Amino acid sequence: MDHLTPPGQSAEPHEGSVARNKQQRLLKELRQLDSLLVAFSGGADSAYLAWAAHVALGERALAVTALSPSFSAYDREQAEGFVRHVGLRHEFIETHELENPLYIANSPDRCYHCKAELFTEIEKRMASLGFARVAYGINADDTHDFRPGHRAAAEHKVLAPLLDVALTKEEVRELSRAAGLPTWNRPASACLASRIPYGTPVTPQSLSLVEQGEAILRELGFRQFRVRLHQELARIEIAPLELPRALNPQMAAVLARRFKQLGFTYVTLDLEGYRQGSLNSVLQK
Repeated sequence: MDHLTPPGQSAEPHEGSVARNKQQRLLKELRQLDSLLVAFSGGADSAYLAWAAHVALGERALAVTALSPSFSAYDREQAEGFVRHVGLRHEFIETHELENPLYIANSPDRCYHCKAELFTEIEKRMASLGFARVAYGINADDTHDFRPGHRAAAEHKVLAPLLDVALTKEEVRELSRAAGLPTWNRPASACLASRIPYGTPVTPQSLSLVEQGEAILRELGFRQFRVRLHQELARIEIAPLELPRALNPQMAAVLARRFKQLGFTYVTLDLEGYRQGSLNSVLQK
């Protein structure tokens, strides 16, 4: 995991800044809890929340990461690296969303079934350890997108501390950089199932195919991307700033060859580039 505070720039938010004030409120509210389990995926938001809970509660905070076929080996490595870096109290648990036909069907509420399974398993761990509450890392910006998982969180009475103090994604990154967290500039991440269009069943095989495709892009030096799986076609989204390199004829030829070796018949580069939640565009229609 990279530590990428830009040279010549202070990592500290200005004293009295909006972000710093929100962080003070966050830590104050966390300290009022007896104990807390944090759903920790290794992304910027959940990492910052896990760190804040660690600062506020010490050993009375536990970060919990769910392992399943929708969680890539790369994301697991990133989560483990963060835990070592910060010194968090941490555990892995297993979730079994692929045993739920409603999850496999991949309707627009797929994320609801995934989060319901996650929070059910975390609650079991909470009960066995005698912990008081569970929290997850939704931020204020996330409410502007389609988030059925938030409904599952509400049903399970899961806390949303970042949302409660109105922290935005940019502020989470700013505060993470100030705290020396290596996740401050980690590219946006999501479970592998988010690459599969609604209505296309989620299977271990399709998740593995996406994971292998994204490993190729990472190996080739790309930073922000998605491999969207459309049956025989791989639709590759690359961040706009990186897209010219992907469109270079030599690189395009490498991408076509490598992805066809995975079993794809067609390989395409999306000319709009990477954008979060692009598969939700069908819902707007």
